[in-house]
Amino acid sequence: MNKLNTIMALLVFWAVGLAPVADAKTKGIELSQDQQQAIEDVNTYFNSFSTLKGEFTQLGNTGNVSTGVVIISKPGKMRFEYAPPNPFVVVSDGRWVAVLNRTKNVADQYPLATTPLRLLLAEKMNLLKSAVIKAADIQDGLITLRMEDKDQMVSGELVLIYDSNLNALRQWIVMDGDGRRTTISLDNLVADEPADPALFVVKLDKKKGKSDNN
Repeated sequence: MNKLNTIMALLVFWAVGLAPVADAKTKGIELSQDQQQAIEDVNTYFNSFSTLKGEFTQLGNTGNVSTGVVIISKPGKMRFEYAPPNPFVVVSDGRWVAVLNRTKNVADQYPLATTPLRLLLAEKMNLLKSAVIKAADIQDGLITLRMEDKDQMVSGELVLIYDSNLNALRQWIVMDGDGRRTTISLDNLVADEPADPALFVVKLDKKKGKSDNN
C-alpha cells in the first residue's frame, strides 16, 4: 500500500481502497450548456485517437518528482515507464494493471475495472455517462474537469485538464479519499503512432521473480 502511495498514486491507489466507498451516490453539479459542450470536447479529444505517446512529469503528494514515458493503446492498454533510478513500470494489458519493480523483478496486479484507468482507456469515452462531474471550469481555453466514478467502483477524484487551443491533454490529477494528490503533466504528445503490443505485456524472469503475467 505504501509503495503504491509513493510510486503509483497517480492511478492505481484507487484500486486498493485507500478510502471507503460511500453508501449513497454522490451528486454532480448542474451543468450549463457551455460546460456540457466542454465535456463533449474532452470526449471528442479522447475519442480522436487510438494510441497516444508522450513524456510525463509526476509530482507526488510529498513533493517528490519523477519523469518518464507514457504510451496508451485503446482499448484498455497502457504503459507508464519511469526513468531511472525509479525502478517501476506500470502496465495495463486490457484486463489487469501490473505495477512492476524492475530491480526486484516482482509485480503487483489489480483489475483494470477497479482503477480510474477504465475511464481513460475506454474505447469510447463518455464522461457524462461514466463519471459524476463535480466541477467544470473553462478559462482561457483550458477545460478543467473534476469527477468521480459514477458506479463508485473506486474512491477518490480524478481531474483532467485539457487545452482546447492546442487540442491536447495537459494534466491529470488523482486525489484519494484522504485528500492526497498526485499530478501528472504531459508533454510532446503524439497520436496514432503504431504501438508494439509487447509493450503491454509484463514478463518476469522466473529464475528471480515470483510470478509471470501474460
